[in-house]
Amino acid sequence: MKKVLLILIFLPATLVLHGQEIAVLKYKGGGDWYGNPTSLPNLIKFCNENLSTSIDPDPETVEPGSIDIFQYPFVHMTGHGNVFFTEEDAENLRNYLMSGGFLHIDDNYGMNEFVRRELKKVFPEKELVELPTDHPIFSSAYPFPEGLPKIHEHDRKRPQAFGIFEKDRLICLFTYESDLGDGWENEQVHNDPPEVRLKALQMGANIIKYAFQN
Repeated sequence: MKKVLLILIFLPATLVLHGQEIAVLKYKGGGDWYGNPTSLPNLIKFCNENLSTSIDPDPETVEPGSIDIFQYPFVHMTGHGNVFFTEEDAENLRNYLMSGGFLHIDDNYGMNEFVRRELKKVFPEKELVELPTDHPIFSSAYPFPEGLPKIHEHDRKRPQAFGIFEKDRLICLFTYESDLGDGWENEQVHNDPPEVRLKALQMGANIIKYAFQN
């Protein structure tokens, strides 16, 4: 019986450390977790073509309280509005991140106050800290010496990348006032210039490469 329990305890950590798979987080609260539907497929295609990754081109959907989350080393979260984690969601997310998982939250405008509130449930003792421009995530594949690029303008605020760390490992990245996901969308959705879309895709590739290697 003890052996079985040990296997169950360590199985999620093992699952997290294998494969190059990505999932979208389906959270509660009424926010549009399904926003930017073409973003991740386009980013995955870019990474597979330029970074020699072998990510499944069709990202899965996973809920924060599900054990299925442990199958994915990279989980992406986006939207415009409210986010809500139950106690079970928060505990499961904490276990996922502490056992090797990575969560990227891209604010598609309007998530900031809700994300910060709910992350305190996940890590009451940790704070989101702004990443310095020399953090490796800004140069893991493509150089961004000034840090997070600005893709879409909303409130004339500078783009910021915030992180939650476990020791020296970045386990949660929150990209704010940048709109990376909009830049990953199909060209006709926002009609962004090619150079702007390229910046967004390159920064997204940096995030994925960093998450897979750390």
